[in-house]
Amino acid sequence: GAEFFGTMFLIIFCVGSANHRTLAGLDTFSPAYYISISIAFGIGIGGIVHICAGTSGGHVNPAVTLALLLDKRISLLVAIVYTVAQFAGGFAGAAILYGLGNMGELQNIAGVNAYDSKMIETGQAFFLEVFGTLFLLLTVLSTINEKRGHAPSYLQPLSIGLSILVMHIFLIPYTNCAINPVRGTVWNVVTGQADEHTLVFLFAPWVASIVAVPLHNTFFA
Repeated sequence: GAEFFGTMFLIIFCVGSANHRTLAGLDTFSPAYYISISIAFGIGIGGIVHICAGTSGGHVNPAVTLALLLDKRISLLVAIVYTVAQFAGGFAGAAILYGLGNMGELQNIAGVNAYDSKMIETGQAFFLEVFGTLFLLLTVLSTINEKRGHAPSYLQPLSIGLSILVMHIFLIPYTNCAINPVRGTVWNVVTGQADEHTLVFLFAPWVASIVAVPLHNTFFA
């Protein structure tokens, strides 16, 4: 339940922060545009992780779930249940945001993950998302590393939220920053803007999961 509601809140509040009505007066490459969204995602997801940490661990991201499975911190069954709950919560959140926000009335719906093929190629977009997700996952793995002696507190969600904030400032001008298979797909699908580029945002974070665990355990654990 926590993963469902946590991911639902992520889509409603964080993706909702990119509401075209609020940001229509700003150029998409204006610092005020993407920094405000970055703050909403970073602080918002940090809060969501804090809310869910005591029950599910606050993954709210299938890439985090896969990384913790590969690190032998959760079972395969738990990983499957969490991933299904995350996607279900994501679609529920997208539907709620679309309906309550009267998004069908807008000519331009903001918040989708996409990239301009004239600016970067698909391979570049893919690896930008891989490296962005990798930074997030290394932060997650470091904050839960028992060898570091961190007592459970608000500092873990804060560090995770700050890493997400930084990655959004970095990636929004390129891909609008997914670093999460749910965030990168459900809003695209619900708003009818999914295309072959959406596959980048579905698979790149999982590739980062595969890389993050051995990288962390070899060099940072």
